[in-house]
Amino acid sequence: MKWPIRLSKDSREPIYHQIENQLKALIAGGQLEAGTPLPSIRALSKDLEVSVITTRRAYQDLEQQGFIETIQGKGTFVAEVAGTSRQQVKMDAVWRALEEAAETARRYDYSYPQIEELFSEILEQLRKKEEKA
Repeated sequence: MKWPIRLSKDSREPIYHQIENQLKALIAGGQLEAGTPLPSIRALSKDLEVSVITTRRAYQDLEQQGFIETIQGKGTFVAEVAGTSRQQVKMDAVWRALEEAAETARRYDYSYPQIEELFSEILEQLRKKEEKA
């Protein structure tokens, strides 16, 4: 299976953190259900073209946070995650994305009212698309 993880070498966010956040989003969003086997550290490293150390760090962090579990001799699996954890991950991901968008707009010298207007226009376009679908 090709994992839907996109890494940006240009991002200020470390690669292991990008892997960790994207796997958390897949788990919190329900795309990866509890009990789903994950690839080995080596296999995912090869698939993503990153070092084994980088992938191991992401897996270790995810395991410490309770998103995945490793069973000796069997592999690594998605853990049962409480609804509150899922909600927090979703909120954090959306917050980060909106914060990054706002920071980008500020770097391009948009005022706060202009940024608010842009976000409002984007939301309106999304509403219209959903109504048509």
